[in-house]
Amino acid sequence: MGTSEAVLQILSSGSCILSSDPRASNLDLNFASKFHIKCVKKRASRSKQMFNCSSFLQNRIGIHWLKRTRDYGLFGNSTVDRLQLLTCKCQQAESVGGLTAEDGNGTWFVDSSRALHLNGVINPPNVLEFEDVQQLKQENGDLTSNGAVKQENESLPSNGALGIGKDASKVTIDSIEDEAWDLLLNSMVYYCGSPIGTIAACDPTSSNVLNYDQVFIRDFIPSGIAFLLKGEYDIVRNFILHTLQLQSWEKTMDCHSPGQGLMPASFKVRTVPLDGDDSATEEVLDPDFGEAAIGRVAPVDSGLWWIILLRAYGKCSGDLSILERIDVQTGIKMILRLCLADGFDMFPTLLVTDGSCMIDRRMGIHGHPLEIQALFYSALLCAREMLAPEDGSADLIRALNNRLVALSFHIREYYWIDLRKLNEIYRYKTEEYSYDAVNKFNIYPDQISPWLVEWMPNQGGYLIGNLQPAHMDFRFFSLGNLWSVVSGLATIDQSHAILDLIEAKWTDLVAGMPLKICYPALEGQEWQIITGSDPKNTPWSYHNAGSWPTLLWQLTVAGIKMNRPEIAARAVEVAERCISRDKWPEYYDTKRARFIGKQARLFQTWSIAGYLVAKLLLADPSAAKMLITEEDPELVNAFSCMISANPRRKRGRKNLKQTYIV
Repeated sequence: MGTSEAVLQILSSGSCILSSDPRASNLDLNFASKFHIKCVKKRASRSKQMFNCSSFLQNRIGIHWLKRTRDYGLFGNSTVDRLQLLTCKCQQAESVGGLTAEDGNGTWFVDSSRALHLNGVINPPNVLEFEDVQQLKQENGDLTSNGAVKQENESLPSNGALGIGKDASKVTIDSIEDEAWDLLLNSMVYYCGSPIGTIAACDPTSSNVLNYDQVFIRDFIPSGIAFLLKGEYDIVRNFILHTLQLQSWEKTMDCHSPGQGLMPASFKVRTVPLDGDDSATEEVLDPDFGEAAIGRVAPVDSGLWWIILLRAYGKCSGDLSILERIDVQTGIKMILRLCLADGFDMFPTLLVTDGSCMIDRRMGIHGHPLEIQALFYSALLCAREMLAPEDGSADLIRALNNRLVALSFHIREYYWIDLRKLNEIYRYKTEEYSYDAVNKFNIYPDQISPWLVEWMPNQGGYLIGNLQPAHMDFRFFSLGNLWSVVSGLATIDQSHAILDLIEAKWTDLVAGMPLKICYPALEGQEWQIITGSDPKNTPWSYHNAGSWPTLLWQLTVAGIKMNRPEIAARAVEVAERCISRDKWPEYYDTKRARFIGKQARLFQTWSIAGYLVAKLLLADPSAAKMLITEEDPELVNAFSCMISANPRRKRGRKNLKQTYIV
C-alpha cells in the first residue's frame, strides 16, 4: 500500500480534524485585496483526501504520519501542531479506492512527476510503499513520539528533528544531508494548506520561544534557495506573494507610520475563531514590522532580500509570469521609492539605524553599514532587470541608474582598505577645507587600531564596515564583503583580494566553524560604550564576532563567482565535523568557535539551509547564476569617467543631465 493511502486510512479513522478549505488552497488566489490574507478553515471530517505532492516530501511526510499515529493514535490529545505536522495541499476525492497520484494539477510543487535527485539517489514519482517505510524504520531505529530518530546515548529532541547521536567520525556526509533535509521540511509553515515559509528555529531545549517560531524574511532566503535548487518552486512563490501583501498593511508605532513599501521583518500564521461561527476557525498572517521586535528596529534589509529572492525565483523556475503581475511590479516600485527617497544625507549610501539588518541589536553599525549597501546595490540591479518598461517607470529607472553609479563609486573608492590604503590613511592630513581634499571625511590617523596594523596581510584587502564623517569602522563584516563580491559592488580585483584575505586569515575568520559575522570583537570599555554592555553580545559571541554557520552559503556563492569554489568546499568540510553533532546551532562562541553559543538556538533553520545550499551549489556551480550579478559595462564606463573627472564641482543651478555626488 502506498504511503499516501496508508495515511488516508489513518485519517479515515478520525472523527474530527482540522483541514483546509479546498477553495482556499488554490494557488491562483486573488491577491488584489488584503482580505484574501485570511482563509476560513472549517472543523469537519475530511477523511477522503489525498497527499499529492513531490515524492521527496511524500516519503518524509509518510514516515512522520505513521510514526505519530503509532505512538499517539490520531493526534494523541487532539491538538494539532501546525508547525510540526507536515501536510500537503490536499485535494478532496470521492473515495479512497479512486485515489491516484498521477494528477499533476493537484500538486503544490511544480512538476512533481519528475524524479528527484537526492544524494545521488533517484526517487521514483510514486510514493514509498508501506513495506519500504517499515524497512526504513528498522534501519533508522525506534521512532520516538515526536518524530526524532532514537540513537545510542542521545537525548531525544522534541521538534521532529532527526537527531544524530553517534560519534562524528561515524556519521557519513550523506546522513548529514539527509538529516538536514528532514529538519528543513519539519520547519515548514503552512497557510490554508499551502507551504508559505520556514520558521526560524525548532529548538526543543528552549522554553522561551520569543519570535523564533515566526517566518523571517531574511532567514527564509537560504531555505528558499535550497527549495529552488531542488525544483520545489511553489513554496517560494507562495512566500513571495503573501509577504508582498503584507507590505501594504497599515503599520504604526506610537502614532507614527513608516514609509510605504516597508517589508515586515517576520510574520506568524495564527489560527483564530471565526466571528459569528463557533464551529469554524480562520488562519491569519500576523506581520511584525519592528513594532514588536526587541529594540523596535525597522527591518531595512527585508525588502532588499525580497527583491533578490524574486529574481532568483524567476531565473531558476523560468516562471516569468510572476514578474508581469501588477501587484509584483507595484511592490518592487514601492521598495525602490522608499530606498531612493530624497533626504538630508550627502552620500549615495543608505542611512539606517543600528540593528536594521542581520545584526539586529546595538553593535555600532548605525550610519552606512556595508551589509545594507551591498544588499541595496544588489537589489537595485535585480530590480532593473525585472521592472517592466513603461512610461511610468522611466523616472524611477533613471534615478536607479544614477544611484547605481554613485553607490558603486563611493563604496569602491572610500570603503576599500588594504595595506597600501592603510598606509595612505596613516599619513592623512586633517582639517582640509577644499573641494579636492584628499582626506574627504576628515579621518584621524589615530583611529587605526594596533590590531589592524598587525592583522592586515600583504596580499588581500576588504571593504570596511562603515564610513561616516571622522569615522571609519575598520571591522571586517563577512556578509557585507561576501555579498559585495556576489553583487559586483566590489571590483574583480577587490573581490579576489577579499577571498585572499579570508584564506590568509582562515584561523581567525573560520577557525572551528565558519564564519565570523565580524572581526574582531568589541571588548572592554569599547564593548560597554558601543553595545551598552549587552549581555548577549559579549566579546566573541552572537553578533559580536560570533561564528554563524548560515554564512556558508554566501561564501559558496562568492567563491563560485570568482572561480574559487575550493575555499567554500574547505569551509564546508570544517562545518561537517561538528554541526550535526552539535544539533545545528544558530551560532558559536569564543575566538576559535569552540563552544556552542551561550544563548544559541539549536536546530536553527538558516544554519541547516545554509549548509544545504552550500552543498547543492558546490555540486552544481552553474546554479549560482540565479544569485550572481555581473559588473555592468555601463557602470564601469561611468565609474571610469568619475575617476578621471575633476572632483571640484560647480556650485550653482543644476544644468547637467546627470549629477553624481561623490
